[in-house]
Amino acid sequence: MGYLTEWFYMPTDRLSNTFSALADPTRRAILARLALGETSVTELAEPFQMSMPAVSKHLKVLERAGLITRGREAQWRPCRIEAQALKPVDDWLENYRRLWEERFDRLEVYLRELQAKDDTRFASKKIREKSRARKK
Repeated sequence: MGYLTEWFYMPTDRLSNTFSALADPTRRAILARLALGETSVTELAEPFQMSMPAVSKHLKVLERAGLITRGREAQWRPCRIEAQALKPVDDWLENYRRLWEERFDRLEVYLRELQAKDDTRFASKKIREKSRARKK
């Protein structure tokens, strides 16, 4: 590492590596394809307008993050998704999912209270108007 690289170097944890790998739309598309079943690198590369070395770089990022594994069977090099590697992401997101669900539930209660107050005011106003109309 060079002087500046060393100074800015921060070790990354598994979760950070996973999020980093998922940040790229090409890699997400590759994972979506692999969710359907294992396939070769050549088949994975078909929908993308990029060179095989570029596709291989994406696969290396996914492999380093533990999201895929690559095998070797004679000339065929199958890739497969490692779905259990997404579990830590799901666990991390679950905390925030719970937090937002609780906040939305509280917001719903608050909005219902406002609506009930507004309905009560509206009903009271209608009653007063009817009462005035009768007096005339």
